[in-house]
Amino acid sequence: MSPTPFTIDVPQEKLDRILHRVREFPWPDETVDSGWALGPDPDWLRDFCRYWIEAYDWRGVEARLNELPHFRAEADGLALHYVHCRSPRPDATPLLLVHGWPGSFIEFEDMIGPLTDPAAHGAPDAPAFHVVAPSLPGYAFSDKPPAPIGPRRMAGHIAALMGGVLGYDGYIAQGGDWGSVICGWIGHDHAAGDRRGGCGAVHLNMFGVRPSQEREGGGIEPVPPQTEEEEAWRRKGERWRMKEGGYFHVQATKPEALAYAMLDSPVGVAAWIGEKFRTWIDGQQASLDRVIGRERLLTNLMLYIVNDAFGSASWTYYGYGQAGDSLLPPGGRVTVPTGIANFPREIIPFPPRPYVEKGYNVAHWTDMPRGGHFAAMEAPDLLLADIRAFASAIG
Repeated sequence: MSPTPFTIDVPQEKLDRILHRVREFPWPDETVDSGWALGPDPDWLRDFCRYWIEAYDWRGVEARLNELPHFRAEADGLALHYVHCRSPRPDATPLLLVHGWPGSFIEFEDMIGPLTDPAAHGAPDAPAFHVVAPSLPGYAFSDKPPAPIGPRRMAGHIAALMGGVLGYDGYIAQGGDWGSVICGWIGHDHAAGDRRGGCGAVHLNMFGVRPSQEREGGGIEPVPPQTEEEEAWRRKGERWRMKEGGYFHVQATKPEALAYAMLDSPVGVAAWIGEKFRTWIDGQQASLDRVIGRERLLTNLMLYIVNDAFGSASWTYYGYGQAGDSLLPPGGRVTVPTGIANFPREIIPFPPRPYVEKGYNVAHWTDMPRGGHFAAMEAPDLLLADIRAFASAIG
């Protein structure tokens, strides 16, 4: 399947049905003023849904998004949706931007122009990029796989898109959240030195696939911490998983149970995903509405709702666990040059650099002054500058 131009055009009947569900949502009687402690703030959720009913303009957003060049193409047996913006610069480097959950390709909307045409955005001497921003399998306008697959298989589909369909070689793969895991596997399994059309470098803003070792008695396990700093990082991660990781366990074990509930409840999707955005942004910044913006947050939610993609997107967690995609092979490393953008409020922070270097060929590291899990939305200026700096550093 050659690349086919794609236009976002959600049937009006679908939009009407979604809005009807929001209008008719049977709001419960709240008995406790819990704020965000028990999940989404009830006052915020009601206000957000009021905005949805009274002010949100999907057709206007749809028209804006359609100004980007969208395509669909079959890659290793699965049709993927992607935005593909080529730079006018002949020296541009191919750049793959990979989102995660609960995000989408729109995370990168503000960065595409400055990346592809820096001169038009006040940076004539900055490196330029041909940008490819796909929707993951099962997300937005990409096809749903016939069964759950994890990040490593997703990496194969996306690498096939970059090399086999688009013909790019030596590209940079950038990602956060699942995108960081996928890009790590792309750098490991599909490196440019091993094949034509491969990945030349990786840039990550979350710690993804990890180094491993043989476990006594069989199997593999993460490389254990070797220093007090590494052990403190491990304990911090355990505390976060106990406090905030319930969503992960549900989606990694029984994703379809949640999917049935969400299929008929746009407000449920807003509650589930909206709370994650609120909890995972940099808390030192302003409110969720100011950091992300209502329109952008709701547009991101709609990309899960209009295609009934909440369930298939949740499959990523199940596939991740079933396939063991969290660990590199024992002794294995991502040998392509790797850039690290370490944001202070990332929910899965980077360990000390020596530990990261056990699994990655770290060529660039930046400790950021601000920003959380959704770096491309929260701090696009910092992420943009770091991608440029990394590309310049590796030549």
